[in-house]
Amino acid sequence: MEDSESQLLSDEYQPPETLLGSLDIFVFSLIAGLLIYWFFFRKKTEPVLDLKTFPAVPPPIRQTSFIEKMKKTNRNVVVFYGSQTGTAEEFANRLAKDAHRYGMKGMATDPEEYDMSELSRLKEIPNSMAVFCMATYGEGDPTDNAQEFYDWMQGTDDDLEGVNFAVFGLGNKTYEHFNATGNYTDKRLAELGGKRVFDLGLGDDDSNLEEDFISWKEQFWPAVCEFFGVEATGEESSIRQFELVVHNDINMNQVYTGEMGRLKSFQTQKPPFDSKNLFLAPVTVNRKLNKGGNRHLMHIELDIMDSKIRYDAGDHVAVYPTNDAAVVNRIGERLGVDLDTVISLKNLDEESNKKHPFPCPSTYRTALTHYLDINNTPRKNVLYELSQYTSDPQEQENMRKMASASPEGKALYQSWVLDSERNILAILEDLPSLNPPVDHLCELLPRLQARYYSIASSNKVHPTSIHICAVVIEYTTKTGRFYKGVATNWLKNKEVTENGHKHTVPMYVRRSQFRLPFKPSNPVIMIGPGTGIAPFVGFIQERAWQKEQGKDVGETILYFGCRHKNEDFLYQQELEEFERAGVLTQLNVAFSRDQEHKIYVQHLLKKNKEQLWKLIHSNNAHIYVCGDARNMARDVHTAFYEIAEEVGGLTHTQAVDYFKKLMTKGRYSQDVWS
Repeated sequence: MEDSESQLLSDEYQPPETLLGSLDIFVFSLIAGLLIYWFFFRKKTEPVLDLKTFPAVPPPIRQTSFIEKMKKTNRNVVVFYGSQTGTAEEFANRLAKDAHRYGMKGMATDPEEYDMSELSRLKEIPNSMAVFCMATYGEGDPTDNAQEFYDWMQGTDDDLEGVNFAVFGLGNKTYEHFNATGNYTDKRLAELGGKRVFDLGLGDDDSNLEEDFISWKEQFWPAVCEFFGVEATGEESSIRQFELVVHNDINMNQVYTGEMGRLKSFQTQKPPFDSKNLFLAPVTVNRKLNKGGNRHLMHIELDIMDSKIRYDAGDHVAVYPTNDAAVVNRIGERLGVDLDTVISLKNLDEESNKKHPFPCPSTYRTALTHYLDINNTPRKNVLYELSQYTSDPQEQENMRKMASASPEGKALYQSWVLDSERNILAILEDLPSLNPPVDHLCELLPRLQARYYSIASSNKVHPTSIHICAVVIEYTTKTGRFYKGVATNWLKNKEVTENGHKHTVPMYVRRSQFRLPFKPSNPVIMIGPGTGIAPFVGFIQERAWQKEQGKDVGETILYFGCRHKNEDFLYQQELEEFERAGVLTQLNVAFSRDQEHKIYVQHLLKKNKEQLWKLIHSNNAHIYVCGDARNMARDVHTAFYEIAEEVGGLTHTQAVDYFKKLMTKGRYSQDVWS
């Protein structure tokens, strides 16, 4: 660029020889030379000044070949993970660590970071194997980080003959498309000629995902030994993945304080905002929605005015909560550590792309507050690793028993950990001889995950704010401890202003397929009891806006359910106003506990079966369901099957097939959770 610009300058000041003499040419040449010198001098001095303040760090060269990395580091097992909440990544790390016990060397890998078309080259490495821990997200979708790999599988015709593989899927049976991604990965790799080393494993998060994984893993490794002709080494010792580095003399401007990606990103906010670069959205409204009862349901509004964030009705807002400071302090006191010590956990595998388990350097306090999940029950592998730090033989035996796959161990883990809802603090308090080093505890605990909420507003009506509707989770556990949901209690305490200070929420928007019909004239049937009403508030706002624009808006029907009309009829005033204005064609509300027999939304659907069947079968209506997947969504499914049978004259098999086709066409959409 500089060469071309200087050439333009010299051309601009080069006079035609026919008009000027040699002296003139000399003078003009001198002027041109001075201009060029000034131009280059200015260009060179600017970056020098910048570098004094902001040292330039060359971007790391991205190694896109996992095959070359495996060859370089002498690995023969690669474990890919498709992970949305961190569980599949955790399982992949456990499998990679297990490999050494069988004379193999493994690495856990994010498929998003590599060129997956190189999978066919895996056979270049002797006795090699690819394992896939694949979670299913939403309605049968791959996770964000596995989307490119999924697309590659769909479009490729590569020959995978000679490539050994195995798949463990993570799913939830309450969802319609149970383990769709794991099933597809296993099926597709075999179709392309890959050799299945062991049968597909299917984990069910509605039951006990970890038990499913352990049961599969305990059969998987013997099958691997037989396949490759290797023997287990018998080593069961704990293997540290990270080493502790204590920073005694460090500039605190170099220490992370809760940021997910770029250091100081909370001090200097720069779009675009995503999962690694969060926007700190000020809280402008925080009000209680319910008028009575012992629960706290809340409506929160986040200001996104200066963020350039855009969203559509039906999208999700991801918020990153922080753990309760009192719990963090109690962990520090129990382990006798200075929580303000600045540390890094550095990967012992220098070739690993994952240098740290969380942003480092950081203090223990920041790690336990912002980065680590200290509130949920620990997994079995955490108990096993921690058991080495118990001085009481009985406590150690019980911890190792709970980490085993024996029937007695499963029962003990179920009752003492899961049913009693013991988090890591409760385990430390109830096992007095357990004294792990805090750095190993930080290595073992999973990452604190974002919480996703259906956005309760329309960007057409509220372009500069995002609304959240949520219920605060709090109750007493079997051990007498008071359990508080991390995110909802943190949000509850986000007052609009406190001593003139605006509270903020680290967030970004995650796109969803939960969308209003392209044609406003299509009727919509929305079913959302409790906080499942959230996206429908946005939908109704948008339908009102479409009406104001003079568009032909079809019937807009809502089925909402709550316990008592006088306690938790969420957004009652707004909904009734929409009904009076004719935006909401029908407002059907089931108050489950206002009469002797409980009435739910599915009962109201059956009551209006003729009208609903006509809208669905003849008028191209779109159906939307939001809320609890385990019971409500299933019961709504059943109600629609019965309507199709009773009014449409279909058999049960035909009814199931009918609604499956509606889902495929995007006319039956769900935004559900378990």
